[in-house]
Amino acid sequence: MANLAIQVISAARPIHWVKNFALFAAIFLTGALFEKELFQNVVIAFMAFSFATSATYIFNDLMDASKDRLHPLKKFRPIASGKIPVFLAIFELLIFLFLGLILAEALNHLFFILLLAYLILQFFYSLGLKNLHVIDILIIATGFILRVYAGALVIDAHLSVWFLLCVVSASLFLAAGKRRAEMNLLNATEGKTRVSLSKYSRELLNSYVTMFGNAAWMSWSLYTFFESPKANINFWLVLAEVSKATTINKLMMITIPIVIFGIMRYEALIFEGKSEAPEKLLLTDKSLIIAITLWVVVVYWILYSGVSVSGI
Repeated sequence: MANLAIQVISAARPIHWVKNFALFAAIFLTGALFEKELFQNVVIAFMAFSFATSATYIFNDLMDASKDRLHPLKKFRPIASGKIPVFLAIFELLIFLFLGLILAEALNHLFFILLLAYLILQFFYSLGLKNLHVIDILIIATGFILRVYAGALVIDAHLSVWFLLCVVSASLFLAAGKRRAEMNLLNATEGKTRVSLSKYSRELLNSYVTMFGNAAWMSWSLYTFFESPKANINFWLVLAEVSKATTINKLMMITIPIVIFGIMRYEALIFEGKSEAPEKLLLTDKSLIIAITLWVVVVYWILYSGVSVSGI
């Protein structure tokens, strides 16, 4: 019984919920992290999205069970391996779907519509859109974009066009990287685990990764240039009086080297074939963990410690 419970939890893929922390991007970058009501709204949205994404994973595993059995790693998943009966998996799917939609409607009707749109998109992705090359990458990226936009919607926040471009670019970068890593498994599985992979060439995916990686750090750089808060404490103001070269009113630009390092590190992992599961890399690769932690600390310092006039 205990083993079955573990398999039921595993089928929901809670480790993938780390992707849903993208919902906190808007509240963090707008300087509203400590506004209790808004923070509670984002937490509820995070829970709703987590339940919904678990439902999509279970549905996808049900559709892909036969192909997953040919995959060197996916064959151990609870549904593909037969550790969970199909009827139990369907029941679990319906429970997560119900919980996600109920929470979404209780929070915000527009958020409910957005979450429903995400579910419909993932439904058609699992039914066949994932077999269409290019379209599959666009849908994976759209999932990340919807998460960020959902976080902004529930707190009624405006998102800079430069930040949205950064989110789009980073999402495409992660999606292309995922496909590039899966290319290494194509020969081992004779192309039977993912039809769309046979339509890609390694060179094409390499160019996608390079293109979107460049676009991600460049759009973040433009965001920090145009949306940085002004320096507020005397230290920066005194420096500005000493020399125009030391004028600091683009504080967020300090994060650019960190972002570039993070992208370079992730790109290295992509070409090593280790990015098939981005959520695991973000939790296990020491260099990425350090880069993300440092980015969070620096942005927090700029927006919340009083060194700037106001948040973005």
